[in-house]
Amino acid sequence: MNYILIPALIILCIMVVVSLVRGVVAFLKTTKIDLESGEGETVTDMQLMQNKAMFARIKYQAAAIGVVVVILLLAQ
Repeated sequence: MNYILIPALIILCIMVVVSLVRGVVAFLKTTKIDLESGEGETVTDMQLMQNKAMFARIKYQAAAIGVVVVILLLAQ
């Protein structure tokens, strides 16, 4: 069973990092657009992308924690 759970945990950790980077990039683009234009109205698309990336990160983290719990329960 660990042969399945450990690769799943590694994949979930990679997905957490990827979604975190995507969210930070969206945040930086939002800040850059806001500073250049002086208006906050043009950044709504980037803010939505940032929110989606951060929500995805939370889902992947929760799934990774679930996998760790299962690994710990099976180890006992």
